[in-house]
Amino acid sequence: MGLLARIRKEWFIIGIVLVILSAKLQPGVGVRGGPLKPEITIAYVAVSLIFFNSGLSLKTEELTSALLHVRLHLFVQSFTLVFFPLAVWLLLRVLALTAIDQWLLRGLQTVSCMPPPVSSAVILTKAVGGNEAAAIFNSAFGSFLGIIVTPVLLLLFLGSSSSVPFSSIFSQLFMTVVVPLILGQVCRSFFRECLERRKPPFGTISSAVLLMIIYTTFCDTFSNPNIELDPTSLLLVVLIIFSIQVSFMLLTFAFSTRSGSGFSPEDTVAIVFCSTHKSLTLGIPMLKIVFEGYEHLSLISVPLLIYHPSQILLGSILVPTIRSWMTSRKKAVKLTTLQPI
Repeated sequence: MGLLARIRKEWFIIGIVLVILSAKLQPGVGVRGGPLKPEITIAYVAVSLIFFNSGLSLKTEELTSALLHVRLHLFVQSFTLVFFPLAVWLLLRVLALTAIDQWLLRGLQTVSCMPPPVSSAVILTKAVGGNEAAAIFNSAFGSFLGIIVTPVLLLLFLGSSSSVPFSSIFSQLFMTVVVPLILGQVCRSFFRECLERRKPPFGTISSAVLLMIIYTTFCDTFSNPNIELDPTSLLLVVLIIFSIQVSFMLLTFAFSTRSGSGFSPEDTVAIVFCSTHKSLTLGIPMLKIVFEGYEHLSLISVPLLIYHPSQILLGSILVPTIRSWMTSRKKAVKLTTLQPI
């Protein structure tokens, strides 16, 4: 394969490296209040564009069938909002005996309490060719559920409470997820034949938008003024986060592919990404509300700032491998069904 062909094939991973380097060199460009105004362009425009794009590309009958896949939705929401925080809580009982900064450990617990994201899991599921409709439903439903469940989990595990403005968060979710998705579906109903004939690069558009989200995320990470942050603790937290992500992806993969699970290969892809990803878009505003006035709020926020880009990096790296597995698994299932009884 030639160099140009390789670049075209791996452009997204190359783009991730480039935007991270750009964020490192000029973090002030993409931070909140900076020239790019991510509090508007990312929180509203980028997320809305992703879901409008999904609504435009998704066949209505696929979304309808996804709504009825109750078993899949129950597993994803139970894993991410029940099993995930409990497992991390048990892990932190052990890590509390170490020299790792205790505020960073509390930050790990807050990560576990967060709902699934409204963008990255959908894009990665789409990139692999998995059950995009199920990913969209769980991302949207999980985000709405997280508005209520996440503050309760934070109170339960960390003993922190505050008056969370549910109405404003709910309104933002409604405007950036539900409305664009519905508008995309409406537009699709008018231009279905044209879209099916021309086949626009929906996946490429979503991936390009995700690069913008990654850039602004790393801008926030690199510009975080944690002068007193212990480098050793930070390195250990990064290793712990990657270990948690890999372990939970393997766990959800093993569960959803076991004999008699009833999940298709496409379902497995959606389960792996939706169950293990956590929302930065919802998480950071909620942390600032729940931990308002905390002296160590910036330290508590660090694990989430690390978790979000690392889940995208890890997922992006695994896309070719998971796609190959799904293709071979579908072929095997097809051959099995074609064999004479």
